[in-house]
Amino acid sequence: MSNTIIILLCILILIAYLFDITSSKTKLPTVILLLALGWGLKQITMIFGFELPNITLILPIVGTFGLILIVLEGSIDLEMNSNNAKIIRQSFFMAIFPLILFSATLTYILMEYANIPLRIALINSIPLGIISSAIAIPSARNFKKQDQEFIIYESSFSDIFGVILFNFLLINESIHLKAFGNFALQLVIILIVSIIATLGLSYLLNKINHKIKFIPIIILIVLIYSISKLFHLPSLIFILIFGITLANIEILKTKSWLKRFNLKRLSAETTKFKDILSEGTFLVRISFFIIFGFLIELEDLKNLDSLFIAIPISLGIYFVRFIFLALIKKLNAPLLFNAPRGLITILLFVTIDAKNQIEFINNSLITQIIIITSILLILAQFQSKEITQPEVEE
Repeated sequence: MSNTIIILLCILILIAYLFDITSSKTKLPTVILLLALGWGLKQITMIFGFELPNITLILPIVGTFGLILIVLEGSIDLEMNSNNAKIIRQSFFMAIFPLILFSATLTYILMEYANIPLRIALINSIPLGIISSAIAIPSARNFKKQDQEFIIYESSFSDIFGVILFNFLLINESIHLKAFGNFALQLVIILIVSIIATLGLSYLLNKINHKIKFIPIIILIVLIYSISKLFHLPSLIFILIFGITLANIEILKTKSWLKRFNLKRLSAETTKFKDILSEGTFLVRISFFIIFGFLIELEDLKNLDSLFIAIPISLGIYFVRFIFLALIKKLNAPLLFNAPRGLITILLFVTIDAKNQIEFINNSLITQIIIITSILLILAQFQSKEITQPEVEE
């Protein structure tokens, strides 16, 4: 039996890898294929009568690892220099204000027409407003370079800001001045922790000569994140600071007060670390979506009650995005439709306790919104080909 499971896992990973390397040609979002793969696996196990252990509890654990690695991978690409300052400003604007407007609008609707309390409405609205960098970044591979950079920054900022805002609301039973004061204190603490941890981890990355060092450093990052979470600190800020520090080693090398350190070696080690991180992120990401696909019930997809809610919510996502892209004069089809929902949305909904859940915002609704936004992402893929093709021919 164990040998059969090993063979099955190897086949699944290789199929997922095939999806990933061919996505640029097929224009199909990898997440759709992974969800279908997970769902197909479930049908096979049912047909042949295989009994698998309950994997429902694994999803939040894999999702947390995925969140950490994806945000870290995204932040390592956030190079801060004068050449991309405008893109950073625009992407930061697009990551925050559409999320706020969308969440506020959906919250108002839930309060007005479903009599949902403000805090609970916000907790359930925010995850639907967050762009999934796990899907958006790989899907932007064929975009123009500026649009690709924009998506990397925007989706990374969206993940980080959205998760911090969600956790703030989840932790605080009531929203008042003291809650904001506590949050400000938590920000100060996590900034101090982040600076110390970043210096320590960078030192280890630079100094360790043992052939095995990247995995322990990743484990240390997860450990620091998890301990910070225990104390209700906005842990993703630490991930962001550490990632941005590594991303900007070349800039830091020019600072006179840092020249005493061997940053040249650290720069080389950072490149290797990024390679290991990318492969680890790939493995965790595909595991998450295959597991989620395995847990999908066909009734969830065919649920018309939730579909009639999922379609207006999806349209609202793109309507808000249309407005803000027009404001920053970056309105084009690839950017408009590259706003998928995915891992972050699922992970945050999984962490909502029973007393804060809304009955009709369920697995059916979340699954349908993920699929709708992923299907619309296909339009962005084909449109990007039409835009970039003339540049190739020239």
